[in-house]
Amino acid sequence: MPKTIAEAKVIGQKVLNSTIKMIEVYAPEIAEQAVPGQFVNVQVCRNTAPLLRRPFGVAGVNKKNGTFTMIYRIIGEGTHILADVCTGDKLSIVGPLGHGFDMEAKKPLLVGGGLGLAPLLFLAAGFGTGKTDLLMGGRSREEVFWACLYDGLCSEIFVTTDDGSEGTKGTVMALLPELLQKNGYDCVYVCGPVPMMKAVAEACLAAGVKCQVSLEKYMACGLGACLSCACGGIGRRMKVCTDGPVFWAEEVTEW
Repeated sequence: MPKTIAEAKVIGQKVLNSTIKMIEVYAPEIAEQAVPGQFVNVQVCRNTAPLLRRPFGVAGVNKKNGTFTMIYRIIGEGTHILADVCTGDKLSIVGPLGHGFDMEAKKPLLVGGGLGLAPLLFLAAGFGTGKTDLLMGGRSREEVFWACLYDGLCSEIFVTTDDGSEGTKGTVMALLPELLQKNGYDCVYVCGPVPMMKAVAEACLAAGVKCQVSLEKYMACGLGACLSCACGGIGRRMKVCTDGPVFWAEEVTEW
């Protein structure tokens, strides 16, 4: 799929919780091309911006308006700079990059935690309203605010928290085996912390259910040149940026 280098205009930003924001940008070519699971590489158009771009998953698109959204956590220099941009500011964006999700499932279950829920939001929209179920996990009630973003989009939303402050107490594994057994899912799509993704992949293998994982790795270039995002695959090293970021779970041997 072709990729674009765009000077995108910031439409606005929205605070989702104390450290997470959603940003909407105007970049019609990227919005038109992007599919669920792909990402973009972003740099703020300022002299003070870091040299390297930062990768962000596409969280949603509005092709009619020529815009797309990204959701990010304010954690380092690059995201602190991004958090300060205002409506009308410009971003230099390369994308869409990577390969997206396989969307042939008839009864999909999305499983996510943390920022892994951002690309799954685009995936849920891609399947269509009421066509997916969602299982999300977090440490506490504050971390599962995502439910409001998925409300009305997914048919069923299952929530787990480590401290039991919202939904079922425990990790997503407190519910996943039962859901796989009872609900007839034909594919699970998972994105989030590596231990969670590995546990979900193993549970899907045991249940005989297909599973796709969206990996998150540090990327210096996002184009397959620097090899900083390599991971282990069957008989080869794979680059998350160009071979992924979405893989079938059985392809990944080293997370």
